[in-house]
Amino acid sequence: MSGETCPDVFELTDGNFAVIGTEATAELDPHLPSDAARADYERIVVISRETLIRAKRDIPDA
Repeated sequence: MSGETCPDVFELTDGNFAVIGTEATAELDPHLPSDAARADYERIVVISRETLIRAKRDIPDA
């Protein structure tokens, strides 16, 4: 609402969450843990720790 561009986490009308961050798939994909995987249509997005901590209060527990 401030007109600034920055990382963000927000809830969609269907209850899912969307994340705006820095696209880092090529850089981080080779470093995923062995128990992690992503589909071809998925991307790895980095948001700051501060952004996620601030978003925590807006994410429901259930």
